[in-house]
Amino acid sequence: MLGLDNIFYEFAALLLVAAVFGAIGTLLRQPLIVAFIAVGIAVGPTWLRIIESEEALELLAEMGVALLLFVVGLKLDLHLIRGAGPVALVTGLGQVAFTSIIGFGLCLLLGLSLVHSIYVAVALTFSSTIIIVKLLSDKREIDSLHGRVAVGLLIVQDIVVVLVMITLSAFGTGSEDVSIATEAALVLAKGAALLAAIGVLMRFVIPATLSFLSRSRELLILSAIAWALALAAVGDALGFSKEVGAFLAGVSLASTAFREPISTRLVTLRDFLLLFFFLTLGASLDLGELGGQIAPALVLSIFVLAGNPLVVMGIMAVMGYRRRTSFLTGLTVAQISEFSLILGALGLSLGHIDAGTMSLITLVGLITIGTSTYLILYSHQIYDRLAPWLRVFERRDARAGKSDAGDQQVEILVFGLGRYGSAVTRHLHDGGWTVRAFDFDPQAVAAMQEAGIDARFGDAEDPEFPETLPLDQARLVVSTVPLLDSNLALIHSLRHWDYDGQIAVTAHSDLETEILQRDGAHIVLRPYLDAAAEAKDILEATLRQESERVASA
Repeated sequence: MLGLDNIFYEFAALLLVAAVFGAIGTLLRQPLIVAFIAVGIAVGPTWLRIIESEEALELLAEMGVALLLFVVGLKLDLHLIRGAGPVALVTGLGQVAFTSIIGFGLCLLLGLSLVHSIYVAVALTFSSTIIIVKLLSDKREIDSLHGRVAVGLLIVQDIVVVLVMITLSAFGTGSEDVSIATEAALVLAKGAALLAAIGVLMRFVIPATLSFLSRSRELLILSAIAWALALAAVGDALGFSKEVGAFLAGVSLASTAFREPISTRLVTLRDFLLLFFFLTLGASLDLGELGGQIAPALVLSIFVLAGNPLVVMGIMAVMGYRRRTSFLTGLTVAQISEFSLILGALGLSLGHIDAGTMSLITLVGLITIGTSTYLILYSHQIYDRLAPWLRVFERRDARAGKSDAGDQQVEILVFGLGRYGSAVTRHLHDGGWTVRAFDFDPQAVAAMQEAGIDARFGDAEDPEFPETLPLDQARLVVSTVPLLDSNLALIHSLRHWDYDGQIAVTAHSDLETEILQRDGAHIVLRPYLDAAAEAKDILEATLRQESERVASA
């Protein structure tokens, strides 16, 4: 025991140890969640015994969890789910149902009680939004097809976990003297009253209040935090939980114009406060209990690492996605999340589970989070090795499949139907060229089809996709996707499938232009430079006309 009797010294020591462990975890390419739980174990009562001010730590931990739910509520945009297509909803709900049902059976076979099995099974279903988004962003794949499907799937999971937490917190503290029907009615009444009050505030108070507060950025952020914690307290007082109240606080601001500025500035504070949640979680673990859970944790971890990807791949295969997209999406959910740990902590506080079960959930989290990090980082290399055995996860009529023999002659293939890509495609089509365009956004494809343009579902990053294209007909392949890695992958795939026509790709810097030209691009489009040059020509022509008008006046 270090005997740090000064709370300031104690927190300084905790943060220093956390920084060291975090640096080591970063070198090992591990998520900080794993490092911080390890810090909690190290500084807890078993080893260094630095933690003395448990109440202060728990308060910071509760604030961190509340802000996490608040930010999730802020980002709850149903348009994102619709934009990702039905695959996000179907895959998300299907994965949750599969994992919870099969996981429940596994837990019973491992000797867990009924209630403990339910908690563990539900905890196994949720994947880490923070980890997945971070890793996909680092790999610049957040805007890829599998990245967008994964994000939509995570949104569905977040909604489910909040509903589960509402149910548990509402019914978990009920009196034995009150019937289930009466308790359900009370819960519904309190929930309806809370939602009605928030709805009134959203309609008549919040927009005007935020407009006033936005005059000061600091005041806006302070007020958002105050609102989050205030509703967290209200939710707790009504018998739900702090997490549910904080989530509703985020939802109440999600439709305002200040959603992004608030969420962006709260991310750092949220991550800092969550540090204390993982510290307290690690410190509360009984290493004796943890050691006794290794065997069941390994069984459940293998189930999560293999079962979750398999069910996602199966559902996406039925929906017509190619095996590469399904595999890369499936790997993103091969872990449990911070919400799983929060759910377990909630169950522990309600007395539904014991410390041993909480240790089991945590150990599964450590194993799956650590392992899935490497699976996501090296997903493409893993796919290349497993591709021949994954054909079972692809239908013969998979999306973006081979062209029919009777298809119209195609002169130009365009990848990417964003604002720039759509404009390029329309101009080429209006110019009399036969164009076929591809995008992984169903709405973008539908918009082109409504305009009478041949548009289809496809992914420029899929190395097998060019095999399905009429490359022997096309004179030009154009990529308006502004991602270097995507364009390099497309160039290499086209060459692999013996395309000998012209290739035009998009870049946003001189360095990207040089790399793309070196790798075989014949034309490199520079949207901003091209637009600036055209704007210059228009402005100069206007000035010349004005000069001629003045001279002739």
